[in-house]
Amino acid sequence: MSILVDESTTFIIQGITGREAVNMTRECLDYGSQVVGGVTPGRGGRDVYGVPVCDTVKEAVANAGRVDGSVITVPPAFVRDAAFEAIENGIRIIVIVTERVPRYEMAQVLELARLRGTRVIGPNCLGVISPGKSKMGGIGGPAANTRQAYRAGHIGVMSRSGGMTTEISNSLTAAGFGQSTAVSIGGDPLIGSTYAELMPLFEADAETHAIVIYSEPGGPMDAQLAQWVKENNSRLPIIAFMAGRFMDKMPGMRFGHAGTIVEGKQDTAAEKIRRLQDAGISVAEEISHIPELVRQRLAIGD
Repeated sequence: MSILVDESTTFIIQGITGREAVNMTRECLDYGSQVVGGVTPGRGGRDVYGVPVCDTVKEAVANAGRVDGSVITVPPAFVRDAAFEAIENGIRIIVIVTERVPRYEMAQVLELARLRGTRVIGPNCLGVISPGKSKMGGIGGPAANTRQAYRAGHIGVMSRSGGMTTEISNSLTAAGFGQSTAVSIGGDPLIGSTYAELMPLFEADAETHAIVIYSEPGGPMDAQLAQWVKENNSRLPIIAFMAGRFMDKMPGMRFGHAGTIVEGKQDTAAEKIRRLQDAGISVAEEISHIPELVRQRLAIGD
């Protein structure tokens, strides 16, 4: 098993004729993902590496026969319309790569997705990968690099940073731990799926034996995760790495992502670490320490 995507997942890419989207299409195809169509208004009838381009999502869905997901790569001003179009055409998982989406418009997307039962990953993310099965988005980069960094296994990975999703997975792979699914959840303040919201999926996945998360100062997601773990008595050992500990001395400073502004004591690295540890989550001092903590926690779980 895996969560969100597997070898049978079919998806389209909205904005497929853009420069970055063209590269992403090639990378996904090379990895073996089922990219069954693309959408760019006014470019219908063309193709990108053999993937047919349509003017609308409705046309792409009709041509493909079945579309499970969509990767949205359009400019920020068009994300809301693109997401609405995907949701209203029955697409059940949307990965929004675009960053700087206006918050009000993102809130509208998430509300419609909730009403229609669509799962949103992002915005400002690199996507999702179930190693050896499929990837949606630019996660891992070229297929050769992706195969080197990600291997099929039993560790779930979640990260606000797309690059750190791969860095952590690569460190796990090098230590002999493959991944069940890795999710770049997005670095913006308002995102579709938080750590706590993805936990039930990992919890239900028999192939996932432990979770690793990469976190940063700012935002409520770590506290929400700690609360979820306590309230649901999670079966999964969780290991976290907290970046940006230096920010505790510089409140109000941003650290990389728009979602990491520290607004008070509850958003500091020290307070987040305290809450995570209080919930039984192990916190690694360095990324290189993560595999050993995974090894220890799995041994405890046995």
